[in-house]
Amino acid sequence: MNARDIRRFGALWFGAMASMTATLVCGNLGLMWVSMEATTLLTAFLICIHVRPLSLEAMWKYLIVCSVGVAFAFMGTLLVGSAAQRLSLGSMDMLLWSRLRPAAAGLDPATMKLAFIFILVGYGTKAGLAPMHSWLPDAHSQAPAPVSALFSGFMLSAGMYCILRFIPLTEAALGGAGWSLRLLAGMGTLSILVAAVFIAFQQDAKRLLAFSSVEHIGVIALGFGLGGVGTFAALWHTLNHAAAKTLAFHSAGALGQGRGTNSLKAFAGSLRAASPWGQGLFWGLLVLIGVAPFAVFMSELMVLKAAADAGAYWTLALFLLGTGIIFVGVLRHAVDAAWGEPPAMPSAARPEPHPEVPGVTQRLLVWAPLALLLLLGVWLPDWLGTAIARAAEVVGGAR
Repeated sequence: MNARDIRRFGALWFGAMASMTATLVCGNLGLMWVSMEATTLLTAFLICIHVRPLSLEAMWKYLIVCSVGVAFAFMGTLLVGSAAQRLSLGSMDMLLWSRLRPAAAGLDPATMKLAFIFILVGYGTKAGLAPMHSWLPDAHSQAPAPVSALFSGFMLSAGMYCILRFIPLTEAALGGAGWSLRLLAGMGTLSILVAAVFIAFQQDAKRLLAFSSVEHIGVIALGFGLGGVGTFAALWHTLNHAAAKTLAFHSAGALGQGRGTNSLKAFAGSLRAASPWGQGLFWGLLVLIGVAPFAVFMSELMVLKAAADAGAYWTLALFLLGTGIIFVGVLRHAVDAAWGEPPAMPSAARPEPHPEVPGVTQRLLVWAPLALLLLLGVWLPDWLGTAIARAAEVVGGAR
């Protein structure tokens, strides 16, 4: 990129980060929606920072699909305001979460049911939940690796966070029947199964990781939907998934840049080449499929325990089926990328290689997330466990 592109990328990057952060800290549900809409506009241009036909197509697909989703979320937010009219709140307080939460039992139940459906579809689109995930594989495959990592590690989680803010309100209005939680758990299970169908057939590394994001956001949604220990597991899994995708996307992006393609076949033998990015992709894929003792395995195990505790045996079986298929499919790709033989290509068709000179920054981007995931898998610090438990009380208190 030239200097102008770097300045444009930096402005869009920090603007997107600011809008996502604003989404998390806004106490007003309307302003939260505005912040999430801003992320759509800013991140759309990050996808096509390298202007190519495929990146432009991915950008427009992302912009259209997510704009429709955010429109659904807007309707849901308006319906919450409508349901709050029966409360003795001022017009400026009807969308303030801190004012709605104590009085949520007085919200109109029928309106809140309809509102939550709009919220789940709308913000679920931004979170990458199936079947609203259609933008995600194209956007991840065409965006630069840091942008793909930002999407999976931050933006999808921000979309899920927006859904979670409406669950205590909906459950209080419905008398704690668990209706919204069951809906979220069903959407999470569907996301895992949809990812399992597509992930084994992917030949593009970044599309493979995109469908992995659909799977893991499904695991997170399922954990929240199950409640109890599942809420703790979902919050922990959110942290684990962000670290794992940072490792995997940066590794895949660097390998793709070095080989001129994101094809998994072209990555064959990357571990034998002693490249830090080859090592990062191999270990990143193993972490993402839940190999012990990394933290992803531990948080997924807690989701399984939550399903067993809740007596949701069909959900547990579907979870094991989906993650089992994904485990086998991704493991095959990981082994091929690590030790396989790259396809023979005529010299004229072979992409121009870019020499990889491992530096301190490269090694930190690989080994720091991996070390964190290993550490959290064998030892969860008391302060972090307490912070996650307190956050779980806010979400899980509705059940």
